[in-house]
Amino acid sequence: MRSLQDRFLLLLQEFPHITKADLARTAGVKQPSVSDWFSGKTKTLKAGPASKIAKKYGISAHWLATGQGAMRDDIHINTSPAELGGRRVPLISLIQAGNWREVVDNFQPGDAEEWLYTDARLTPGAFALQIVGNSMEPEFREGDRVIIDPGVAPRPGSFVAAVNGQSAAAERQATFKKYRPRCIDEAGNVIFELVPLNDDYPTLRSDVQPIEIIGTMVEHRRYFR
Repeated sequence: MRSLQDRFLLLLQEFPHITKADLARTAGVKQPSVSDWFSGKTKTLKAGPASKIAKKYGISAHWLATGQGAMRDDIHINTSPAELGGRRVPLISLIQAGNWREVVDNFQPGDAEEWLYTDARLTPGAFALQIVGNSMEPEFREGDRVIIDPGVAPRPGSFVAAVNGQSAAAERQATFKKYRPRCIDEAGNVIFELVPLNDDYPTLRSDVQPIEIIGTMVEHRRYFR
């Protein structure tokens, strides 16, 4: 039987855009109570909040409250529950990502726009970004999310997050592009391009402007609602 904490993490996997504030409003409780559900501090859930949440998200109130039975009362089931992610990473803005190396050690839980759970093996300092604009269509659409690992070196064809290496800290903003090495200069440095998948946008080249790669994509998520 899954714990109450596990059941709420499963709910979050099913509905990734749910926030603790959303759940508090739906259940008619205060937000610290919701935090206790997710942290494991609270082990049981009363029937009232369970029923309200279940009705809102189309799941079984009995399952949410007790862990017994199926998450949904479906007749035809052709899937099995996914394993819960054991690691969470902060979803941060493009501006935060631009200065990530400087702020990561002092990053506080409340500084994240949201937290994503993943079962990927990540190095310390991994973070998530939300795709903005259409420069990486059709493979990446606005609203998609990508998990970036600063400890993974890019390979030809990898997707990376990068910044302009000479911009002032307040102006640094990350960009997300495809990595394409071109040659090695006389000093032994790799000259590379950052390529948009949408041909309407320009390619960036490291020998034309200083580009600093801050991490490589290890996971891509797309939501359909």
